[in-house]
Amino acid sequence: MRAAVLHEIGQDKLEILDDVEAVGFGPGRVRVRVRATGLCHSDLSAMAGVLPQPAPFVPGHEGAGEILEVGEGVRNLKPGDRVVVCWLPACGACPACKRGQTELCLAGFMNAGTPNFKRPGGDVFGFAGTGTFAEEVVVDAGCAVPIPDDVPFDIAALIGCGVTTGLGAALNTADLEAGSSVAVIGCGGVGISAIQGARLKGAAEIVAVDPVASRRESALRFGATRAVSPDELPDAKQQVTAGEGFDYVFEVVGRSATARTAYENTRRGGTLVIVGAGAMDDFLQLNMFELFFDEKRILPSMYGGGDVLRSYERTIALWRAGRIDLAGLITHRVPLSELNEALDQMRTGTALRTCIEI
Repeated sequence: MRAAVLHEIGQDKLEILDDVEAVGFGPGRVRVRVRATGLCHSDLSAMAGVLPQPAPFVPGHEGAGEILEVGEGVRNLKPGDRVVVCWLPACGACPACKRGQTELCLAGFMNAGTPNFKRPGGDVFGFAGTGTFAEEVVVDAGCAVPIPDDVPFDIAALIGCGVTTGLGAALNTADLEAGSSVAVIGCGGVGISAIQGARLKGAAEIVAVDPVASRRESALRFGATRAVSPDELPDAKQQVTAGEGFDYVFEVVGRSATARTAYENTRRGGTLVIVGAGAMDDFLQLNMFELFFDEKRILPSMYGGGDVLRSYERTIALWRAGRIDLAGLITHRVPLSELNEALDQMRTGTALRTCIEI
């Protein structure tokens, strides 16, 4: 079958190969025919080595498709079922799951160390234990979440990561108050989803911050009340909050420099939500006095900070009701053969979300 493979960490191009085989099928596992997958910035981060991932590997973790085959013991799925791929499934038995913090379950991360594919030259891993830049993938049954027939595969793919992460940061992690002031730093697909979540919660002012003009224009269409470049953020802070700082600031870039900027633009007693996935050697510096004196809450948001299955259901309900726009997030569509062009579009910021149709 065809799949996109990164041979070594640090390479910026994927090789589209037709000699890849999905492996690992057996009890408790399912084989999924991938129909659509989104390109998420985390895929680029894994390729660059910012996020830990063994190589060679097939990127992609934001996918949807249909069940081809189910292994022994799988009761809730059957061939032909439409599913969204969940890269962070909950095992239901670990301490985090028992506490109701299923987004902190480590079962999915354990899958990342087991090869999902093989080629004549050897084993190939799947990013985040999945690897949806392939025609087929074999995953644990818990990674294949059934979706209703009326949800298109491209929409379902977005729900698999970016939309769930951004919406959840606003609805679950921040649980922001109506009438509040919000700034979102980084307005790709996840940042735009956070903006939509802030709008749903009734934020009075939503300032989108991004260096790319087209993304700022998109942010206004999705609910931001104003959009500024990073250099214009101090003026926006003064105009919107009289210089005090925003009630909520979302950092959706994953870098210490932007996290520091986000902290400085959060008002005393306000809330900073860290959404971007950054590198292990990139440290955010805060002094002990400001932590004590400013009493700002710093809330990391892992995969939207809530129960993933409930978040999927909520997102579908909001989409059906027309309360959120998911189709508008897809600015580009490419076949698997043109995936490298999609990578360049994301690097330059010209794409919010690219749908790879497989």
